[in-house]
Amino acid sequence: MKHETIETNAGWLIVLTLLVISVAGLVEIVPLYFIDDTVEKVEVDGKETVRPYTPLELAGRDIYQREGCYLCHSQMIRPFRDEKLRYGHYSLAAESKYDHPFQWGSKRTGPDLARVGGKYSNEWHVQHLTAPRSVVKESIMPNYPWLVKTDLEYIDIADKMRALKKVGVPYSATRQEFDNNVKRFGKEIAQELDINAAEDNLIAQAESKNYDGERDNISEMDALVAYLQVLGTMVDFSKFEDGHFTKFR
Repeated sequence: MKHETIETNAGWLIVLTLLVISVAGLVEIVPLYFIDDTVEKVEVDGKETVRPYTPLELAGRDIYQREGCYLCHSQMIRPFRDEKLRYGHYSLAAESKYDHPFQWGSKRTGPDLARVGGKYSNEWHVQHLTAPRSVVKESIMPNYPWLVKTDLEYIDIADKMRALKKVGVPYSATRQEFDNNVKRFGKEIAQELDINAAEDNLIAQAESKNYDGERDNISEMDALVAYLQVLGTMVDFSKFEDGHFTKFR
């Protein structure tokens, strides 16, 4: 059949378009029925290392979304050689399982941030967010000077955690849920995930880490830098053999 015949015949075009879509859909859907789990199991010494965000990190993630950072920065490293050389190990599904919504993004005006945590100091992030071109001359990123000057509003942080709990994020509200988190993540992390201590935990992390360099207040900069510094740090790939995670793909 000539291509011209398909283009000039609406019936044939509809039928063949539906056929192509059906085949493509089956190619993606059918393999899922033969995979036990598409989310990797990431455990070290019997404890899960991928955890929900702490209250301060969660507040920072909200600021990340509010400022539209996801429009220029992706958070998904694809399993290609050039991606690995530039950004590190490809992203695991497990690393996004507590993201609602996920921040994979669809554009890279700026670099991928999936593994930016720990790559730069807190001071670097503060300077970069305040005046990007002062540290990266070719940057076209806007300035965000108000972040360090704006007090973080966190009175509703416990409510945000409760909302996420309803969609499956394992924050704890009861003693039983807290004990379950101790078994899954360890006592220290379980305490960070306790909704009943949300505000106290947020304040404690901000004051102890002092992300923005200003101890007089807790700013939006504290929260955003806390979020950026945790990205990509929950999986220590040195603890796993090469190829360990490929069996989940």
